[in-house]
Amino acid sequence: MSTENSAGGRSGTPEIQVRGLHKSFGDNEVLRGIDLEVGAGEVVCVIGPSGSGKSTLLRCVNLLEEPTQGQVFVSGTEVTDPDVDIDAVRRRIGMVFQQFNLFPHLTVTDNLTLPQRRVLGRDKAQAAEVAAENLRRVGLSEKATAYPGSLSGGQQQRVAIARALAMGPRVMLFDEPTSALDPELVGDVLAVMRMLADEGMTMMVVTHEMSFAREVADRVVFMDGGVVVEQGAPAQVIGAPTHERTRHFLSRLLDPAMADVEDAPRKSP
Repeated sequence: MSTENSAGGRSGTPEIQVRGLHKSFGDNEVLRGIDLEVGAGEVVCVIGPSGSGKSTLLRCVNLLEEPTQGQVFVSGTEVTDPDVDIDAVRRRIGMVFQQFNLFPHLTVTDNLTLPQRRVLGRDKAQAAEVAAENLRRVGLSEKATAYPGSLSGGQQQRVAIARALAMGPRVMLFDEPTSALDPELVGDVLAVMRMLADEGMTMMVVTHEMSFAREVADRVVFMDGGVVVEQGAPAQVIGAPTHERTRHFLSRLLDPAMADVEDAPRKSP
C-alpha cells in the first residue's frame, strides 16, 4: 500500500484522470460532475450505496459506457476523444466484472490464451507461457486444463483476474469482484488483489468489502447520488468520516442490526 499523497500515487503521475464527468440514461442523470484522479501504483476503492453511480463511473473509464459530458484520460490518452483508438487504450486496462464471463467450452488455459492471440497477436507458445505464469500468480496452476464449470466461483474469478493480467495492463478495474461469491470464497480473491497492490498495480476497485478497503486502499472515495461526497485515506473516510451521509452509509454497512427502524421494510397492512 502506498504512503504517497492521494492525488499523485506512488510516482506522482496520474494513470486515470476524470474531469467533469456526467452520464445520463434518458432523464436519469447517474453521474453529475465527477472529478477524480488515480495515481500510478495507487489503489483507490470506490464505495457507496447501490445506484450511486460507482459501476457507471468504472465503465466510463474504459468507455464501456460513453459519457454524456466530460473527459477521461488513461495513461495520458484521452479516452473520450472521438478520434481515439479505443481498442489500443483498452489493451492497457484490465477489467474484472461481478460475473466471470469465462468461455465454458474452453479450458482455463484456452480462456487465457485466446484473447492474447486475437488481440495482441501472440503465437500459441508465447500465449501459453504467459497464461501459465499468470495462473501461477493467482494460485491456480493445477487448474490449467480444467473447464470453468468444474471450478468454484472464487476459482473462476481468479481465472478471470489471471486472464486480465495476461494482457499486460497498466491499470486494473474491479467492479464488485466478490459480490457474486459465497462468503467463504471471498478471501482467496481478495488475497490475489492484495498481491497485485503489493506489486504496484494501479487499481480502481468498486467494492463493499470494507476490510479490504481499510487494509489495502491508498484512498477511499465515497459516492452517493452521482457525486463524490468525500474521499481520503481509509482511516479518515471509514474510521472518521466527515460527512453525515458517509457516516449513515457506513453505520448501516458495518452494523446492519443498528439500522434505524424507519429504514426497515414494512409489511403492507
